[in-house]
Amino acid sequence: MKHPKTFFFSLFLILCLAAIGAFAVFFLFFVPSVHDFESIKRGETSLLYDRTGEHVLYQIHGEENRKPLSHDEIPNAARLATIAIEDENFYNHNGVDPRAIFRALRVNIREGGFEQGASTITQQLARSVVLSREKTIERKVIEALLAIKIDFFLSKEEILDRYLNQVPYGSNSYGIEAAAETFFEKKAKDLTLGEVTLLAALPNAPTLYSPYGNNTNALVKRQQIIIEKLVRNGWITKTQAADAIKENALQNVIPLKRSIAAPHFVFAVLEEVEKEYGRDMLEYEGMHIYTTLDWEAQQKAEESIKKGATFNAKWGASNEALVAIDAERAEILAMVGSKDYFSKEIDGKVNVATSLRQPGSSFKPLVYATAFEKGYQPETLLFDLPMNFGPDGQGTEYEPQNYDGRTHGLISMRQSLSNSLNIPAVQTQYLAGINNTLEQVKKMGLTSLGDQNRYGLSLVLGSGEATLLQMANAYTVFSQEGIYQKATGILRVEDRNHKVIREHTPKGERVLSTETARKISSILSDNKARSMVFGTNTPLAFPNGGVAAKTGTTQEFRDAWTLGFTKKVALGVWVGNNDNTTMREGADGVFVAAPIWRDYMDYLLTRFPPTSFTEYQKVESEKPLLTGKMPFQYQVFESEPQNSKERRARKKEMKRVTSELHSILYYVNRDDPLGPTEPDKNDPMFGRFEAALGNKESLSFSNIITPEKKP
Repeated sequence: MKHPKTFFFSLFLILCLAAIGAFAVFFLFFVPSVHDFESIKRGETSLLYDRTGEHVLYQIHGEENRKPLSHDEIPNAARLATIAIEDENFYNHNGVDPRAIFRALRVNIREGGFEQGASTITQQLARSVVLSREKTIERKVIEALLAIKIDFFLSKEEILDRYLNQVPYGSNSYGIEAAAETFFEKKAKDLTLGEVTLLAALPNAPTLYSPYGNNTNALVKRQQIIIEKLVRNGWITKTQAADAIKENALQNVIPLKRSIAAPHFVFAVLEEVEKEYGRDMLEYEGMHIYTTLDWEAQQKAEESIKKGATFNAKWGASNEALVAIDAERAEILAMVGSKDYFSKEIDGKVNVATSLRQPGSSFKPLVYATAFEKGYQPETLLFDLPMNFGPDGQGTEYEPQNYDGRTHGLISMRQSLSNSLNIPAVQTQYLAGINNTLEQVKKMGLTSLGDQNRYGLSLVLGSGEATLLQMANAYTVFSQEGIYQKATGILRVEDRNHKVIREHTPKGERVLSTETARKISSILSDNKARSMVFGTNTPLAFPNGGVAAKTGTTQEFRDAWTLGFTKKVALGVWVGNNDNTTMREGADGVFVAAPIWRDYMDYLLTRFPPTSFTEYQKVESEKPLLTGKMPFQYQVFESEPQNSKERRARKKEMKRVTSELHSILYYVNRDDPLGPTEPDKNDPMFGRFEAALGNKESLSFSNIITPEKKP
């Protein structure tokens, strides 16, 4: 009888040989052949529709536009640029790069997600031409085995040639030749270094980085990374790199020739779909994507923008954008990202509706809402007087001015917000708190503002950045009495067999109290309250009520906004220049954005008639100023003094008045205005609030307050 150790060793050896044999059989016969490239069945066309399915907005063809080139016809710069960004270790691995896998694994563990992939060019070739599009471990294993098989049977140059002839560059272009013709209308061999590096940036995410999409800044940044890697590897000189960057190849991209409706909206939706399902699903699986776009509303939006653009040219504004949202369902009804998507002159392909811009005073309602959540009220009284808020982030004294160049004395928060007065708005920002405001607006969808250390009290004046879509979406919170839903452009997604794989189901989250939302709606729909500065005859005036609105203008007239809502819809309009150049002085939101907003809102009201906003419950408190009560009786002098004697008497009265007046911080604790907490006289801003009242010249003759009788 054989020794047991010999028996088990023999058994182990047999099992090992069997495993190796099984793997060899699987590798040779079940892993697809490297010669099957040309026999692959191409996918089906994916379609994007409006919300009814009656209008096709865009098609992503499964039938590929592909023009293979021979080895000698492919520019070497295309090879180097592709290797630089996709697989720098291409010539040193056998189809799979273990170092890249471990590097990506380390990054993904650190970031808590899938921030970085590790597919080599060979793996990408295997995935793009042979395998199914399922995201499974089994598919990844077969992909890796096929990559090893490809690397064994084909030379590196053959692999690279096949990759450059097969890889999708977006816009239905497969391979470097088709991409060169689609984007630059030239042969691949005639591409410049700048153009080659721009194209090399696309295959990683063709929709995300599309020259026709919403992320051209990210595309150019990725192109620059490629150029830097080419220099680092010694493949081009620094002079060549500088010339390639200076060339600005993005400007050489020709207009999109394929039929497309609502292009900014379409690319925004495609970007979202690609993030969720991958480019392969779009390119191969014949998806049916029903968007939220209302065809009639989109046509009218484009008309309103064109009409307004003609008028705004005299103000030095070259571009306009618009977003309309079904506030109840958080569905985008219309989106116009620029007045002319195909205009190179205004960089029209940039979607301003999803681009970060400073919102100006249209941000104020969000700050007042934060203050109301704390306990302050529309009736809370503030002093609109010249005030020094102390050093700003650059060390200079911050002394904001009002839009009309005047101050207005004692004024309610309702009047302050309605008339967009800056001085009391900055006071409100202090009372609300910067960190509280940032936390509140983040809940309302403004996720781009970041850390509070970036901001001072000017945050209330719109010094942060947000997109038009985010702002309009945030205003739906007021419309829906405190409920937030992230706006979407996707109604439902079906596979090629019309099986629903995603469907929008409205589901909101309370981020603001009902009463606070009602307070903002009341203020922004109060045409009488805003008449002090703007008059009664503005595009924001709706005699029958049910419509709220707020304008905004940034410093040096770079951005003009109007945002508003009814109970059913929210609407935002932006006017300015894509390159951030200034408009002419006086190009305020009420003059350049509001007319477009009103024209389109009038149309929306025919489709969605407004209903009155629900009145809020007034809060009573014995604390002076907090709910409108004052520790003195007063009268307002309506006219200027008629002679020097009357003027002297009035000044004497003013001196006496100022000794009787105190600011809101004298009576309430900043962080607990309605509660029992005592006012904090050590509050760092207390002295500044009080000091503003000591400037006798600040109380104009028309708003002087005189105590007639002490309580």
